[in-house]
Amino acid sequence: MRHLLTTKDVTRDEAISLLDVAEDMAATQRREIKKLPTLRGKTVVNLFFEDSTRTRISFEAAAKRLSADVINFSAKGSSVSKGESLKDTAQTLEAMGADAVVIRHSASGAPRTLASSGWISAGVMNAGDGTHEHPTQALLDAYTMRKRAHGEASRGRGLDGMHVAIVGDILHSRVVRSNVWLLSTLGAEITIVAPPTLVPVDVSTWPVTVSYNLDDVLRATPDAVMLLRIQAERMHDAFFPNSREYSRRWGLNDERFSSLPTSTIVMHPGPMNRGLEISASAADSAQSTVREQVTNGVSVRMAALYLLLSGEREELL
Repeated sequence: MRHLLTTKDVTRDEAISLLDVAEDMAATQRREIKKLPTLRGKTVVNLFFEDSTRTRISFEAAAKRLSADVINFSAKGSSVSKGESLKDTAQTLEAMGADAVVIRHSASGAPRTLASSGWISAGVMNAGDGTHEHPTQALLDAYTMRKRAHGEASRGRGLDGMHVAIVGDILHSRVVRSNVWLLSTLGAEITIVAPPTLVPVDVSTWPVTVSYNLDDVLRATPDAVMLLRIQAERMHDAFFPNSREYSRRWGLNDERFSSLPTSTIVMHPGPMNRGLEISASAADSAQSTVREQVTNGVSVRMAALYLLLSGEREELL
């Protein structure tokens, strides 16, 4: 396989191998000189049809630290805004000699279309498509959990026995969809928590337990609590009464946070709405992995690009 489009088809061995390579990449980032010559001569294109500063910068940093040339392509101000199709844009990138295309798109399935169309010969990496998936976010989340759970002994291990609660806007989240499949594959038990209006209708096919009561789930002392951003930009209806009500019933406020064991880690893919999904004290606590997730994202994306482009161990993707 030449692409990374979804976590649904990633096997346990493949996921663990990729996370192990990310450990190697993380070790190189603690050196004085962080840059590796691994992808010298390769060209990585960040093709972003949606705004996403954090993810784009993370992919850019990952590619540059592997010595690849990077082209950042934003739909705003480009020929796309003048009506150019995805096919024409892709073929322009092909003519420029792109070896890998990292694509974020508002349409679910756009990365798969690009990968299977025959328009380009480059490898395709999904950086988020609509409400479908965000594979590298799930990989960096799994990497972060594994490091917190096992420390320096994490290499070669999964997430067996971990209980992960994912809370918030499940309906619109591509992060949760990638996490559900990957974390389940790695052996974790997953509970999703949300207002009934923010739970997808097809959730019965997911390997998860569904709850509408956050306090009940927290009393079961999960090993990790992942808060999701309320995606107001995707909401065209009233999914809950108001922000205050949402925070009261489904937010990780100070009272709920203080009830958690100190061993429970608190996660958020960012950007955070402080005071809505998560309190400031929870976000800034020692139990929070928010900053670690950003750091780990570079190492995980370095590993993914390396495996995609180096010509070695391509079966991992």
